[in-house]
Amino acid sequence: QVQLVESGGGLVQAGGSLRLSCAASGRTFSSYTMGWFRQAPGKEREFVAAIRWSGGSTYYADSVKGRFTISRHNAKNTVYLQMNSLKPEDTAVYYCAANTHGIVVLTTIPAGYDYWGQGTQVTVSS
Repeated sequence: QVQLVESGGGLVQAGGSLRLSCAASGRTFSSYTMGWFRQAPGKEREFVAAIRWSGGSTYYADSVKGRFTISRHNAKNTVYLQMNSLKPEDTAVYYCAANTHGIVVLTTIPAGYDYWGQGTQVTVSS
């Protein structure tokens, strides 16, 4: 069992920044991939970014490339999402997720993840 606890959401103006954190507890494995997804009202959950615990390979949605950065602190079992140059269209509930596979094709879809956090609201005002 793995528990994921998210923090760092809030309200910011367009152009501002936020850093989201996701702390994992319970049984963790070196093969874990940590990802961030977001979901706006009436829309499907969409991939934002992901990182491998081992090696640190990263993946980003085209919509956030150059603005968001995912990183990890292995000793703390924590992953971060630094969000810069925020836009109103970034407004959504952001979810942290984890899986135990290294299948690249499954990294960017919700079905590829086994564990999910509770979500944290990010609101960007214009």
